[in-house]
Amino acid sequence: MVCSDRIRRWFVVLMTITWMVWPGTRSVAQTDEKSSTTSREAGLAAWQQVYSVLTYPRCVNCHTATNYPQQGDDRHRHLFNVVRGPGGKGVPGLNCATCHQSANADSTGVPGAHNWHLAPLSMKWQDENDSILSSADVCRSVTNNGLDGPGILRHHEQEPLVLWAFQPGRRRDGTQRSLPPLTHAQFVAATRTWVDAGTPCPQNP
Repeated sequence: MVCSDRIRRWFVVLMTITWMVWPGTRSVAQTDEKSSTTSREAGLAAWQQVYSVLTYPRCVNCHTATNYPQQGDDRHRHLFNVVRGPGGKGVPGLNCATCHQSANADSTGVPGAHNWHLAPLSMKWQDENDSILSSADVCRSVTNNGLDGPGILRHHEQEPLVLWAFQPGRRRDGTQRSLPPLTHAQFVAATRTWVDAGTPCPQNP
């Protein structure tokens, strides 16, 4: 009987502890789930900011779906019949580096940055009718091209052609080229939030 009483008391204690701990455990699980949902929502919101920069003329003019780069805020075809060529660097006698040096030439209006070239067709952000791709399609293009989240962040922080978009120099008429809707610091911060959230992509409607 003494043994049975001890077992009974231990059972009551165990059940009491379980009753006390279980609600807390459930609350933590709910909090974690909410945190995860909030993180994804924050990530998607941050991606929309990133998307607004990637599809601005300073970027999308070299992320074409065509055999040539574009120019200007109206995204017209590049002058002098410039074409993509091997590796996106033009063709012999008229490659990108013939005119585009390592820095902007404000006296002539020719933009420049290190290793000037077109993005590969796998990174096109417009269709062949010159329409900007959806946020979901551009997101998949960015995340399916060999860079993980930290690599994308590093690219947005350090790549000279990305940096150029925020310091694009002057046009031939001496006026300043227009800037993306975010500063470079804001663009990197939005990219970081998106990466921290796991690089979520929106769905096409």
